Amino acid sequence: MTLYTLFQQGGPVMYVLLGLSILASAIILAKLMQFARSQIRRRAFIDQAHAAIVQGRYDEALQHLQGQRSPVAEVMACALRCGMDPRMSVRDVEAEVSRVGSAAIRNLESWLRGLSAIAHLSPLLGLLGTVLGMIAAFMRLQEAGSRVDPAILSGGIWEALLTTAFGLTVAIPAMAAFYYLEGEVDHVRAAMKDASIRVLTHFGKSPARVETRDDAKPEEEDYGV
Repeated sequence: MTLYTLFQQGGPVMYVLLGLSILASAIILAKLMQFARSQIRRRAFIDQAHAAIVQGRYDEALQHLQGQRSPVAEVMACALRCGMDPRMSVRDVEAEVSRVGSAAIRNLESWLRGLSAIAHLSPLLGLLGTVLGMIAAFMRLQEAGSRVDPAILSGGIWEALLTTAFGLTVAIPAMAAFYYLEGEVDHVRAAMKDASIRVLTHFGKSPARVETRDDAKPEEEDYGV
């Protein structure tokens, strides 16, 4: 039995699931390429740039960060520029670094929600196809009247179950890829926060110790959220 025959027997829902599987594959490949180009796993430049900052070689550190593709380097460079600017208060620095970090995270998270939607919708579509197939099988059984052939029912059932199987086949890899990609984004978010705070602490502008007006308790900013 050919793949085309299976799709014909599974009904129109199979073609919808095929379209979703192609879209999910495209999203996964695009995100993997984006993450590879962004060098999101590279972290060595953080310690190198921080060492230059501690030694007061700000221009060298900034040039080194600007030569990196990582979004962590982008946020770290923003923190360095803000820290060197005496006109910017702690609140101003907090807002600017958060803005840059949030934009970088949104770029990394693009299309991930669509991938999650495909992973959640595919089993439901497969179940819908199975229910429609079962309805059609029982309708054929009713039309047979007294000349009931068990093969009619069994054949209709396995044809209906094709959509459920295909829906799960699409959903499982899509969900696994979503959690992997989401985990990579979380690691980048944590690295952004750590790197920016290390830079701003050197200039005494870290928002980790900002006092509120009400209770004067420390407030911590989560960059990139």
